[in-house]
Amino acid sequence: MIHLKITVLFVICCSIATAQHTLHGKINFKSDAKVACVVGIRGTSHILQSDSLGTFRWTNFPASPAVLTCSCPSYQSIAIPLHLTADTTLTFELLPLSETLDEISVIGQQKTVTRSESPIVTDVFDKKHFEKNTASSFFDVMDRVNGVRAQVNCNVCGTGDIHINGLEGAYTLIVVDGIPIVGGLSSVYGLSGIPAFLIDRIEISKGPASSIYGSESVAGIIHVYTKKATKQPAINLQHFLTSHGETTTDLGISMQIGKRTSVLTAGNYTYNALKIDHNADNFTDITLQNRFSIFQKWQIARKENRIFSVSGRMLREQRWGGELNWNPNLIGSDSVYAESIKTERDELNVVYQLPTKEKLLLTTHFNRHFQNSFYGEIPFKATQNLIFGQLTWEKTVRKNHFLTGITARQTFYNDNSVITADTAGIDQPIHTFLPGLFVQHTATSHPKHQLTSSVRLDYHPVHAFIFTPRVAYRYVLNKHQSLRINAGKGFRVVNLFSEDHASLSGAREIEILESLKPEKSASVLIAHSLQKSWKNALFMELNTSLFYTHFNNRIVADYDTDPTKISYKNLDGYAVSRGISVELKVQLNRQLNVDLGTTWMEVNLIEQNQKAQQILTEKISGNWTVSYSFLRIPLTIDYTGNLIGPMRLPLAGSLDPRPANSATYSIQNVQVTYTISKHIAVFGGVKNLLNWTPAKEIPFLIAQANDPFGKEIVLNPNGQVQPTVSNPFGLQFDPSYVYAANQGIRFFFGFRVQLVAKN
Repeated sequence: MIHLKITVLFVICCSIATAQHTLHGKINFKSDAKVACVVGIRGTSHILQSDSLGTFRWTNFPASPAVLTCSCPSYQSIAIPLHLTADTTLTFELLPLSETLDEISVIGQQKTVTRSESPIVTDVFDKKHFEKNTASSFFDVMDRVNGVRAQVNCNVCGTGDIHINGLEGAYTLIVVDGIPIVGGLSSVYGLSGIPAFLIDRIEISKGPASSIYGSESVAGIIHVYTKKATKQPAINLQHFLTSHGETTTDLGISMQIGKRTSVLTAGNYTYNALKIDHNADNFTDITLQNRFSIFQKWQIARKENRIFSVSGRMLREQRWGGELNWNPNLIGSDSVYAESIKTERDELNVVYQLPTKEKLLLTTHFNRHFQNSFYGEIPFKATQNLIFGQLTWEKTVRKNHFLTGITARQTFYNDNSVITADTAGIDQPIHTFLPGLFVQHTATSHPKHQLTSSVRLDYHPVHAFIFTPRVAYRYVLNKHQSLRINAGKGFRVVNLFSEDHASLSGAREIEILESLKPEKSASVLIAHSLQKSWKNALFMELNTSLFYTHFNNRIVADYDTDPTKISYKNLDGYAVSRGISVELKVQLNRQLNVDLGTTWMEVNLIEQNQKAQQILTEKISGNWTVSYSFLRIPLTIDYTGNLIGPMRLPLAGSLDPRPANSATYSIQNVQVTYTISKHIAVFGGVKNLLNWTPAKEIPFLIAQANDPFGKEIVLNPNGQVQPTVSNPFGLQFDPSYVYAANQGIRFFFGFRVQLVAKN
């Protein structure tokens, strides 16, 4: 705060100065166009025009801080904060409006192409998109993507997963810098441990991609790319806090070691110790957290631009939620209920391009994930170690591009539950070695047609060989429109902890009814894209897609048959996910940006000719981002939100008075950002503007919150909970009736500082 006050005082003092200097400018255009541009000072009437080559000279440019604006026909407008202390030469580049939304994409093919040229349907979001509603973790930013929803799975400890097109989080593969985060502990507690500050961009490909990435990539892939040292300021600091006591601090330090080595070190600290109970059930509304992570990436420049990078990440987190009078001295006791989770995670990644004429890229990864937790009086300790290796070979022959890869993944998993015990109850750690081979071919023989086909063969020690093909076709209708068709198969092996966190939280008993088979799916996605600009100022993109996925061996958690149990089995039938998604993006002179999306879908389970909607899955959803940047002042307003339709919820018994379906709800946020200078910006706003929480307008959120250990439970001769005076609905403690965070309206404020920026 002291540094912020000094900076504000410095800006005020400088604005009094009357000295003036000369600004020499050169505007570079990405294309060879020759066009005159209008250059001005924001908030004033001072403007001038460049020549057709983009050069200009501004004498008597004020020495006080100013924002230089530049606009040209058919090009994106920009605004540059300046504070001249001497005569200065400034060079910058403008991009055509047609490339505004044409981001770089890698996810679909494991090679770099522009999104508009890729036959794989991919959405790309850069860090600026997620800064429009500042959040602390990767999990918290995913609600602002059409067809994607961050699902909270536990009312007490706040864990969650990420749904794509209605499919549960276990079907979504998370990839960080080309390394898959695979199942189990990683997908349950690893998501909140990825700081949002560390993200450079995110690519999302909906639909199966097992032919390239293997298991878990059934609903789709979310590929997170972390920041690069070569593109970061020397010091990058962000800090923000909320009225609910949540505090997040991020610090990034970039340095150059010698001529060839760049190093980025980034740390994140998130802390919340404020107990809030607005619905008066004596349970914390939000999980209390104390989380620290540190990340470091080394990038070494080599001859012929060959790749060599080494990165590592360490995460330490302590989180708990439960009764308000709980403290760490009561951990594991049966007097006061809480869920306390201590997580340790370490990662090491190495990417190395071999010094050969052919492009051979070796990727290796190791992670260790340890969890020490108590769910009430039930201890849960688990360890997961994963070693991953992949060698790919890229080859281009005329207009044909080939990508071949061999992969191997060794996973060790052990915990103290029935998941890793044999029939005699003896602990049996799970060792899984999963090798694979894939081949991909992309043909671009015609400018209007592009075809990518791929096949993969994996070998699982229990399920033997698993074959997964995929094909993607792109047809250019005209210069504004294109059509894509993606089809393929996917598969997924099982980890019950990632299937349903409720198997440990609450009083329900786990029941595995049969030997679970791997799930297999077949999907098709048809997408149409329209891009158009008008009057050299307005740019629009409209994307429409139809999707259909058919499942065999679908693993189903049965909450309904016996409310005292969670029973797992492969579905004796099939499951279908189908729907339509529409997204509209509009940009007007880079002042107004609008992103609207909606998805309608049906996710049904069909067994013995009976159809049932999948639990915790909405039929319709929508989201939006509206941003406006003022010309006369360096101020931006961002309005973000989502709308989620009703979904079927897990009731705890036949007498449960809570609704069987959720109400339609909306989470809306407003953020205002003021850029003080090139190096400093402050922001603040309101999260959950409508103050909506799932606890409103229902009798209670957590079943039997007054008796979490079941001491007052009375069972009938059939083993079912019997209604009594103290338990009139015949329920047992169960926090699984949850679909969104129970956190109401809150205010937030923060700042970003970038110092000693690199040229």
